[in-house]
Amino acid sequence: MCGFLSTFAVKIGIALCALFTVIVPATTADATRGFPDDPSDAERAVEDAAAELVAKPDGPPGVIVVVQRHNDRRVIRAGVADLRTGARLRVDDHMRLASVAKAFSGATALSLVVRRVLSLEDTVGKRRPDLPREWANITLRQLLNHTSGILDFSKEQAFIDALLASPLVAPPPVQLLSYIENPEPIFTPGTQYAYSNSDNIIVGLMIEAATGRSYERALRRHVAAPFGLFDTTLPSDAELPRPFIHGYQRDDTSVPEDVSELFAAGWAWASGGVVSTPEDANAFVRRYVAGRETDSETHAQQFQFIPGGSSEPPGPGTNSAGLAIFRYETRCGTVYGHTGNTLGYTQFVSATADGKRSATVAINAQLTPEPEHNPVRFAELRELYELAVCAALD
Repeated sequence: MCGFLSTFAVKIGIALCALFTVIVPATTADATRGFPDDPSDAERAVEDAAAELVAKPDGPPGVIVVVQRHNDRRVIRAGVADLRTGARLRVDDHMRLASVAKAFSGATALSLVVRRVLSLEDTVGKRRPDLPREWANITLRQLLNHTSGILDFSKEQAFIDALLASPLVAPPPVQLLSYIENPEPIFTPGTQYAYSNSDNIIVGLMIEAATGRSYERALRRHVAAPFGLFDTTLPSDAELPRPFIHGYQRDDTSVPEDVSELFAAGWAWASGGVVSTPEDANAFVRRYVAGRETDSETHAQQFQFIPGGSSEPPGPGTNSAGLAIFRYETRCGTVYGHTGNTLGYTQFVSATADGKRSATVAINAQLTPEPEHNPVRFAELRELYELAVCAALD
């Protein structure tokens, strides 16, 4: 499993969505906030790679890239946001962030650590004694860096069956963890790295226990509002705010199907349910990576990385895992951020350590290294990530 909901994306996509007529994508690039009309060679490489990706018969319908260097921002787009209407992609279009949502639950948790409402050493047993006793001694730190050893609930057959039976109505968040058949950690917590969607569900539940309010409210108060993210929400249902970038999944005959509103975001919740825009995603990662809402001690602990801890799907270059953040060492330099993929969307957000340079990439298709999700096109997408990083660092 590469990201939230990827294990059954093809199955649910084919079973439940309607077909749309395909419109040939168009390619555009536009300068904003002070960039000259003639882009740099690095930006041209991003434009070319994005155009080539959407031009492939099995490529995504659209790509939007935001590259920002200090206060200068360039938006590069290829293809369309909606195959039915041919609408172009815009920075204020809504989209599903998939597992980039884990960075948001991390940001919320770390803001509470700074306020001493939570501690990185708080245990599941202390904050959520209602959860399985096998998890009692697992710490918030281990959840945030995916060293808990807790099985991924979204890989469990019981979860898949429940989702297929009720895609538009999700259960309460705590019930997502009940689909784990064997709660015993697969290794001694803290000794190994294993990416798991369960970790951030528990983080969200610990935030609720510590604050006495819903995770959605805590996210709004401690991240969305102070970060100035006015188009970022955590809905429980399947509806996306208008306008939105339509997400697509190819059926058995390779016809793209619109899967944008196929399942309720509550099935992903704190692990992958956040809805945002390319503009907000870019603004978020700049502040988050720079530690604007944390103190130096907490920020330093967040930036203790586990070699080989790859985000899912992998980001550019060599990946390492920190606390709800990943380090990407590329041929052009090092950035920090998160990736995500879900039915209809694949995401990448990144920034330099000071938050002054950033690169975000969003596509409206699910691409991963897994055979069922077009690993050939994903390799090209991963190269696009690196080209965007190079443009940001140029």
